[in-house]
Amino acid sequence: MTAGTETQSPSGYIAHHLQNFSNRSQTSVVDFSVLNLDTLFWSVLMGAVALLLFYCAARRASSGVPSRFQGAIEMLVEMVEGQSKAIIPGDRRFIAPLALTVFVWIALMNALDLVPVDLPAAVIQGLGLSDVIDRHRIVPTADLNGTLGIALGVLILALYYGVKIKGPRGFAHELISAPFGAHPLLWPCNLLINIIEYLARTVSLGMRLFGNMYAGELLFLLIALLGSLWSMHLDASALGLVGHVIAGSLWAIFHILVIVLQAFIFMMLTLVYLGQAHDKH
Repeated sequence: MTAGTETQSPSGYIAHHLQNFSNRSQTSVVDFSVLNLDTLFWSVLMGAVALLLFYCAARRASSGVPSRFQGAIEMLVEMVEGQSKAIIPGDRRFIAPLALTVFVWIALMNALDLVPVDLPAAVIQGLGLSDVIDRHRIVPTADLNGTLGIALGVLILALYYGVKIKGPRGFAHELISAPFGAHPLLWPCNLLINIIEYLARTVSLGMRLFGNMYAGELLFLLIALLGSLWSMHLDASALGLVGHVIAGSLWAIFHILVIVLQAFIFMMLTLVYLGQAHDKH
């Protein structure tokens, strides 16, 4: 992996940066033996950072005048608690902290998109690991495997709460009796529709986050090309560097909104799906 682009065309530069560092090459569309190690590393690291933030907030909590850090955490907790209270009836001792963790974790993973696109390659090269790590993607939420994995976790929780709140018989009865009624002739149709609904929720939840973050990552790569046109033997002047700085700064500022908004949307949809698991038809 090289930090520069001196031997790459623009299309090759982008294609190289969109490849994950995996344990093996993927040979089919669905291959569960392939592990994107960079996605796993950064998602786990950002999860640890989120837990560290919560730990520091709990240790520094004071009944007196709060610090800015404590005030920000308290505002975030109150926001999540208010949203969960409006959606989830009954006990929220697990769901509210879950929603808070999801929001902070995804926001931190999204924020990795603000890291300069060639910085990871430069660090890897500086550490002498370029022969081992030949490619690297730093944003876990720009990897469809990562976002679908989180969405699958939400699906498992929705099924768990559906069985817990309604009981096994009540949950099974709802699967075959809603939405068209409990007549035996309608059971196959109801079951098929409910299975499709659960699958559609999961896929759309993961695809929505992935699509937005992948588009943001791709745009950062296109902007990065403006600052390196001369290294690709293209006819460019200082206009490329100026465009790179201005466009990159403007997009980074706007992308902060995308980072937070996508984390908030994922958190809200998680609450909505868990809230629907509490409803009885």
